[in-house]
Amino acid sequence: MVAARAFHHDPFFEYLDPNGVTRARGLALFWRSELAALGPDILLSGARTQDGRLMGVSVWMPPGTYPLPAASQVRQLAGSAWAMVLRPPALWRGLRYLLAIDKAHPKEQLWYLLLLVVDPSAQRLGIGARLQEEGLASADKEGLDCYLETQKPENLVYYRRFGFDVSQELRPVKGGPPLWTMRRPCK
Repeated sequence: MVAARAFHHDPFFEYLDPNGVTRARGLALFWRSELAALGPDILLSGARTQDGRLMGVSVWMPPGTYPLPAASQVRQLAGSAWAMVLRPPALWRGLRYLLAIDKAHPKEQLWYLLLLVVDPSAQRLGIGARLQEEGLASADKEGLDCYLETQKPENLVYYRRFGFDVSQELRPVKGGPPLWTMRRPCK
């Protein structure tokens, strides 16, 4: 799964599970359940190689689709619990991050970039930029801002290229990695 590969060396997921083998298993379970719970209203885009291999995915949540309905949130939580079953403390720490994300999430209408991943073997080839295009264009057409969170400091520079600026730096768990929220005004 491309999301599991792309997040394998993410500071947040390395913090939750320092063991690379169990982290890979957990990430595959986590992203599978996360995406399955999103429902039909999202804007999902993928990038494939000529032979059909998935190399990148973006998930945009249009205005009015965040937060998810309660039943979808329960499915996501169950998937997270299953993904972290081998590391119970990670479940608690992960939940604290999710609560911080929810608290920081803007309440007004906007386009939310929930997920942007590119397979590590295909990064820096413009795939991520192409995967953002439809969501950014939709937000601009509707006169709405865009919003995202990231755990990687190097992503701050990357997203600034597309007009995003840091809104907040969150530290939900003492000793854990920071998390940044970013916002892009409509163009």
